[in-house]
Order: sequence, then structure tokens, then C-alpha cells
Amino acid sequence: MKLYYAPGACSLSPHIALREAGLPFTLEKVDTKTRTTETGTDFTTVNPRGYVPALQLDSGEVLTEGAAIVQYIADLKPETELAPKAGTLARARLQEELNFIASELHKAFGPLFSTTIGDDARREAKEKVARRFGDVEQKLSDGRPYLLGETFSVADAYLFVVTNWANHTGVALDAWPKLQAFMQRLTGRNTVRQAMQAEGLI
Repeated sequence: MKLYYAPGACSLSPHIALREAGLPFTLEKVDTKTRTTETGTDFTTVNPRGYVPALQLDSGEVLTEGAAIVQYIADLKPETELAPKAGTLARARLQEELNFIASELHKAFGPLFSTTIGDDARREAKEKVARRFGDVEQKLSDGRPYLLGETFSVADAYLFVVTNWANHTGVALDAWPKLQAFMQRLTGRNTVRQAMQAEGLI
């Protein structure tokens, strides 16, 4: 399999999942501005939507959208327990978290990466991110180490990646100690560090 990625982008989530699952894969870096890969390929021929992640399977088929990719990876190695069994309420809870991160938290960060956004819009975006972080803090307030409880899942990888964007957008995590502790746990995880090192992030 080949994962098309951009350093630190949401493609870091399936990158972590691949390492957690112990699956063989290669990486190909994408310049998201020019939409070309490091080998000179027009990335839109891989993913017509033009954004990462994209996972090229051994069959040649390409799977896109991070939440779908990480579940596919988890299902290839069910013994790793990166995702609960399909058809269970626990799996629906995983999908619930993945959808929340994608539609509410990930998208809330979007305006903060703009170089043309005005001060008022930037403040509003930070306030929205803060509300979503408050939701996550509440989820973690019962003492659970991970989103689904005691077991690390692909939703935790996605949450780590998106929350890590706070460092680059001026959003301090001081108000959310449970989330801070979560980030420290994930930062100490070998697969997370390996993925970040491979992407040149640390």
C-alpha cells in the first residue's frame, strides 16, 4: 500500500494507524499547493479532489477520506483492536467520534490556516475550536485515557493530529487539562513518534 501525505496534515492519522497495525506501506509526499507528488505525479490523477490522505491499495484502487481509510486499516488487522468489531454499538461509537472530529473539530481549524482571514473571523474560528475542545474535555472527564475508554483506537490518532494543529494556530490548550494529558500520552506513543519523525515533524 502507498499513503499519499502532506507533513502534519490529517494524513498523519492513517500514517499512525498503518504503523499501529504493523502493515507494510510506502509513503509519497504531496505538495498540496501545486498538487504534485514528490515523484512528479499530478496528484489529481490519484485523488481528483486534490487533497490528502489517499491510500493506494495493492490492487491499484485508491481509498480517500481519512475516517474511511483508518477504519479500513483497522479492519485489515482486527487483532490490534484499533476499531471495535463492525456491526456493534462500540463500532458506532467509534464512527461517532470520527465524524465529530472530521465535521466539527477538523473543519473548525480550517479558517485558522488562512493567510487572508481578518481578525474578527480569526477570533470567531478560535472560539469555535475552543467550544469543540470543551466537548472533548467533557468526554475525557470520566478518567478514560482514550476516546472509547481503555483501548487506543484510530479515533485517538485522528484527535491527536487535529489537536496538534493548536500549536501552529495560536490556540493554547491550558483550559483543557484532560486534553493536554491525552496529548502527552499520545506524544509518548512509539508509533506516533515514528510517524512524526518520518514526516519530518520532530
